Amino acid sequence: MLSSPPTLQQQVHALYSEHHGWLYGWLRKKLSCPHSAADVAQDTFVRIIASRDALFGMREPRAYLSTTARRLLVDRARRQLLERSYLAELALVMDAAEGAPSPDEILMAVQALEQIADALAGIPAKAREAFLLHYLDEQPQAAVAQQLGVSTRMVQKYLVQALLACRQASLAIPA
Repeated sequence: MLSSPPTLQQQVHALYSEHHGWLYGWLRKKLSCPHSAADVAQDTFVRIIASRDALFGMREPRAYLSTTARRLLVDRARRQLLERSYLAELALVMDAAEGAPSPDEILMAVQALEQIADALAGIPAKAREAFLLHYLDEQPQAAVAQQLGVSTRMVQKYLVQALLACRQASLAIPA
């Protein structure tokens, strides 16, 4: 009685069951990492299965498996080198770029603004308004004076009063 040739599924099963353990051990020695060895072993079988022609007439399965695995290791090394180069370049760009402030810088800015707000809360309303119009809205002293209905000299006094209050607040905070 003639036996029919093995199906593709039977060939794959036989190849995998007979050689997976050997390939995994071989890769584990090369990579010194069981997880990477398992990944590359799996990728090797996937690549061989994807090219079905490879299964037909394979005389030296271990040689074929090790050659395929070596090529995958080269591809993997190239990809890792490219990744490392990309990440290093990205880090250089991020260091050189003026971007968003760090969390520490944000905290310091918020604390400084709270200090200024507390200092301004302790001075008269016109002095506070003069400070905000001049320093935040960037209005010249003459425009502030006109808006508040006072002289430019009075605006200067208000600004000095506000700046002194801010200075006092900064000195009161322990470093």
